[in-house]
Amino acid sequence: MTATTALPTPLIRLSEICHALSDPTRLQILAMLRYGERCVCDLTDALESGQSRLSFHLKTLKDAGLVQDRREGRWAYYSLVPGEFESLHELLGDLGKELLPKRAARCCG
Repeated sequence: MTATTALPTPLIRLSEICHALSDPTRLQILAMLRYGERCVCDLTDALESGQSRLSFHLKTLKDAGLVQDRREGRWAYYSLVPGEFESLHELLGDLGKELLPKRAARCCG
């Protein structure tokens, strides 16, 4: 059994999101998407990034459930997943409460 399998599901979810948020380029992407859907070509131009590098970052954000995409012909459009940042806020608010196991007694006392 790995260490992560013993963790409550919300903590695993929170760690996945934190990983996705741990890169400045991904934070820039999220900031741009905050104002609405963007074509991948717009993101590439604005971030002055190569498409393969940008695709890696978009996949990380998508795997974390923070962004979604849709295809229209040969173009891909990205947007924030509705409600996910509110869920993140709730996860962070619950961090010290029911997400961590309670100890019945201290081992040293």
